[in-house]
Amino acid sequence: VAGKSEAMNQAIDLAKKAANSQATVLLLGESGTGKEIFARAIHNWSDSKSEPFIAINCVGLSRELVESELFGHEKGAFTSAHAVQRGLFEIADRGTIFFDEIGETSPSFQANLLRVIQEAEFKRVGGERILKSDVRVLSSTNRNIKEAVAAGVLREDLFYRLSVINVRLPGLRERSEDVPLLVDF
Repeated sequence: VAGKSEAMNQAIDLAKKAANSQATVLLLGESGTGKEIFARAIHNWSDSKSEPFIAINCVGLSRELVESELFGHEKGAFTSAHAVQRGLFEIADRGTIFFDEIGETSPSFQANLLRVIQEAEFKRVGGERILKSDVRVLSSTNRNIKEAVAAGVLREDLFYRLSVINVRLPGLRERSEDVPLLVDF
């Protein structure tokens, strides 16, 4: 991540400070501003850099499969569950999960995510055993976050859990010198 504008340098400095904590980070900015690049940088600057980094595009999450994808499932939990499947929270243990465009998720997904963040535990679909997960959660949105919370699109309690540290990325029109770097990336 490189930038020359003052706003971009401030965002980079805050992201570097955030990397040294286990706090959740909410990356705010328009589409195309490099939110995923920042999430990867935060992970790579952290003590967990040798652990998994998993990016999840929330726009593409299938409502039917999201719990199975995130939490895994037990054999026989549903018709096509022929074997135990580990979920992304289990795979990313001690690493980072990045939820890109968190404001695009369903209320049921948000409730499940809130529980995992609060309790650091989950069950596989069809399972009875509680599994622990030490995962750093980063997320992003291009929405006006206050409007999304006020409209009920994003749960207020989840917003507070996700936004311990907010990093606002300036729009590309404010940092045209970064466009070639983002295109190369």
